[in-house]
Amino acid sequence: MEKLASFYTKLKFNDLNEEVINSAKRCTLDLLGVAIGGSNLPSSKKVVNIVKSMGGKLESSVIANDLKVPSPNAALANGVMAHGLELDDVDNESSTHPGAVIIPTALAVAEKVEASGKEFILAITSGYDLMLRIGAALIPSAHYARGFHPTATCGAFGAALTASILMGLDTNEVMNALGIAGSQASGLMEFLSDGSWTKRLHPGWAAHSGIIASLLAKEGFTGPKTILEGKHGFIKAHTDHYDMNKLIEGLGERFLINEVSIKPHACCRYIQPAIDAVLKIVKENEINPKDIDEVIIGTVKTALPIVVEPIELKYKPRNIVDAQFSMPFSISVAILKGRAFINEYTEEMIKNDEVLNIAKKVKVINDPELDKLFPKKWQAKAKIKLKNGKIYESHVEAPKGDPENPLTDKELEDKFRILVQGKLLEDKINEAIKMIHKLDKLSNIKEFVHLFTIEEGKNRYIYVL
Repeated sequence: MEKLASFYTKLKFNDLNEEVINSAKRCTLDLLGVAIGGSNLPSSKKVVNIVKSMGGKLESSVIANDLKVPSPNAALANGVMAHGLELDDVDNESSTHPGAVIIPTALAVAEKVEASGKEFILAITSGYDLMLRIGAALIPSAHYARGFHPTATCGAFGAALTASILMGLDTNEVMNALGIAGSQASGLMEFLSDGSWTKRLHPGWAAHSGIIASLLAKEGFTGPKTILEGKHGFIKAHTDHYDMNKLIEGLGERFLINEVSIKPHACCRYIQPAIDAVLKIVKENEINPKDIDEVIIGTVKTALPIVVEPIELKYKPRNIVDAQFSMPFSISVAILKGRAFINEYTEEMIKNDEVLNIAKKVKVINDPELDKLFPKKWQAKAKIKLKNGKIYESHVEAPKGDPENPLTDKELEDKFRILVQGKLLEDKINEAIKMIHKLDKLSNIKEFVHLFTIEEGKNRYIYVL
């Protein structure tokens, strides 16, 4: 771990090229839109109520609220908001959602210490990089098989590094912070059994844990220096198969923030390539849903226990979380509505008979050919059989949003605008986008935060970031 800690503490903003800086800005814009969009969810409101009741120093802002709380608590609330819509960014090889952990951490700590825009970008670039390296080393499918959620477990390390860089910790202190974070890393996949909210908690708790770890390290509290690779360390304790080389492979030569996917669909990442494959068939051939006899989806083996099993539950989701993790439901709404965005994942939609009837026609199988390139590529195949006997097929290698098939800047801004519409005033939306584009020019991140601060008696639609 010493090599990693030494590298990140010595890394400077000038070491980042234009591509990396632009990726950091895009991830920030995407995450803030998703978090604001998710701020009204019941799960978000519950967490805000808790951090508000806890009180403490007025250090860091809570998104979409006229509220400042201690930085760990702000990161907790903001991280929960960012993960509720299932629209936050994702990395293929590590199978993690880095933005919902790293950016709430960076916002909270940067506001507290009055960091510059360049320091903010450097911190999130480093946090993304470490989090994704650890996730890849774990071998996500093996980590999932043990019941762990990699966003939660790996996120604690990424958050600790992000916070430590903004706090100015040295190499030894960063090692202590990571050592402490390793003992806080947690997050289980059992939410799949009943569609409960714990997955939404995971990135917020990882962000909270990372900041606490950094604060402790700054005070001289120690953590094991071999927390990643040790006999009783994080990796060996959390997976049956691992690749330690992934921790340092290409370190300094490639920054993994460039390899993150930005989601266009509001559901689990394992479903997204299948949605693209189905929509390609439906749109190109102008298929009427009433004419469909059967839909067959080919996917990777790792996806089956997450979005396909138990199939009875996936055919008839009990709540929105269930729907977000149901391949049949998501394919059905995409066919019927032409997309799978936030309005397709509602209480009304999961009770819609037309949607449920199409979902029953969806059959999902593992395609071994797709497993050969997983997890670097999350592919899917689709076959639609019509009642008249016609068959249409599609294969998506790089779904929309992947680095090989990215959202354009306009598509990303459109996503942001849709998510914040009715929550931010139009002039504030335009100003927010402009501010993010010049993030590296800000001398104090508070210029960015204050842009969205609600002043007492002013329009309540102007949100705090």
